[in-house]
Amino acid sequence: MEDLIRELPKVELHLHLDGSLRVETAIEIAQEFGIELPTVNKEELEDYLQVSDDCDSLAEYLKKFEFALKIMQSKEALIRIAYELVEDAAQENIKYLEVRFAPLLLTESLSKEEVVEAVLTGLQRAEDDYDLEVNLILCCMRHQDPSKSVEVTELAINYLDAGVVGIDLAGDEANFPPEEHEQAFQLAKGAGLHRTVHAGEAAGADSVRKAIDYLSAERIGHGVRINEDQETVEIVQEQQISLEVCPTSNLHTNVIPNLEEHPIKDYYELGILVTVNTDNRTVSNLTLSEEYIALYNSLDFELSDIEEVILNGVKAAFISEEKKETLINEFKTEFKRIEAKYKS
Repeated sequence: MEDLIRELPKVELHLHLDGSLRVETAIEIAQEFGIELPTVNKEELEDYLQVSDDCDSLAEYLKKFEFALKIMQSKEALIRIAYELVEDAAQENIKYLEVRFAPLLLTESLSKEEVVEAVLTGLQRAEDDYDLEVNLILCCMRHQDPSKSVEVTELAINYLDAGVVGIDLAGDEANFPPEEHEQAFQLAKGAGLHRTVHAGEAAGADSVRKAIDYLSAERIGHGVRINEDQETVEIVQEQQISLEVCPTSNLHTNVIPNLEEHPIKDYYELGILVTVNTDNRTVSNLTLSEEYIALYNSLDFELSDIEEVILNGVKAAFISEEKKETLINEFKTEFKRIEAKYKS
């Protein structure tokens, strides 16, 4: 079954660029640009970029981004890292991908426009080389002044027809409530930008409600804690707000005590539009295929359930209804072909 799952066409909607760079690439870029490394040993450097099994908080998890951000301050680095991320996704048959990052964190030597254009260049070069579609989401950061979120939104609007499809709110959910960034998200809505918000991870269901009420969130990043309030569950159900669920990441940030207790199966059975994502391929040291295999092995998802969740990803994607319909038909045909292959 594991080999079959690896072959299935997939979609990933919640994937951070700065949490997904290859360790070897980090070493090579650092050496090329004279960036000081704590070690040039690949195995030792992994400790700076990946969480260990005993990671016990979101704060500890987020520390793994500090070194990556130092590496990503040049056009050459951004183009390469973006390209390689798409290349890695293509290796496991991801057919549609949304990558996100916070451009204002990468402006030590570049303008915010140069940052976005470099990432788009890398993504689009890889898109041309591999058989998949890629779009970009720009992240606003909760801890920054809300005016910075407006700045990010205006930046996203400028690239709306060039590969940027939406904005996100990320960062310290527990200490910075979403409503502070309402102006930016209403500006995005008015301009036709899609909206997703990290919520229901480090804070509870109330954070999800505010993301929907104040920020007009179409999707919720994580949303794992919506079950702390039944009314919030019902709102997510009724409004078909999709959840970008990242089970292994939730385990690493101590939102859940173990994978078997993750509520994704409960949400799925309620008809909530759950999608499955890695969050950060390098930080959590996993692939999307491994995330789906964990659903099968640890959370009682059958193959038909996994295929339905994959299709949920298509339905929740920030693409046109026409493209969604095309992808869904292609995926269903491919599901049947792969199943027949493994039955024969």
